[in-house]
Amino acid sequence: MSGPRITLELSLLEAAHLADLVGQFDELLASGPVGDPAVDRLSPAAYRDDEAASAEFRRLTEGDLHARRRADAALMRASLRHRGAVPLIDDLDRAEAEESLTVVLDSAAASAWLKTLAALRLVLASRLGIVDDDDHEGGDPRYGVYDWLGYRLDGLVQALGS
Repeated sequence: MSGPRITLELSLLEAAHLADLVGQFDELLASGPVGDPAVDRLSPAAYRDDEAASAEFRRLTEGDLHARRRADAALMRASLRHRGAVPLIDDLDRAEAEESLTVVLDSAAASAWLKTLAALRLVLASRLGIVDDDDHEGGDPRYGVYDWLGYRLDGLVQALGS
């Protein structure tokens, strides 16, 4: 795909956390837990008034959908490489954690980032019980992660719109 390139600046610590979240997301999709509300939220019912038709539609499409989501996640994770490797949280010392990582996304990578960030937020929203903006309360640190993913997603959308 051609088109404009988007440049993102992240700290290595942000990149490591993001890579970890994307890795967890990939594992969730790979394990394909049946009936997991977070996974189910990624592929809502195709037919609201017909459970049997929705179940059949999901059975026929969910494998391909998860494969595409996993490919997007892999592309996103690969774009987070620093000095040839994806940074790992436990391997960063304090000075390295604050180093900057410049990520340049072509249109295919930007699309993968958009879809993966949105899917990560859906999974977290499901885990936290967030249905709308008013559901965002409590001391659970995952709310901060949810907000941070939203911040990154919004920044990417803004950059693509410019």
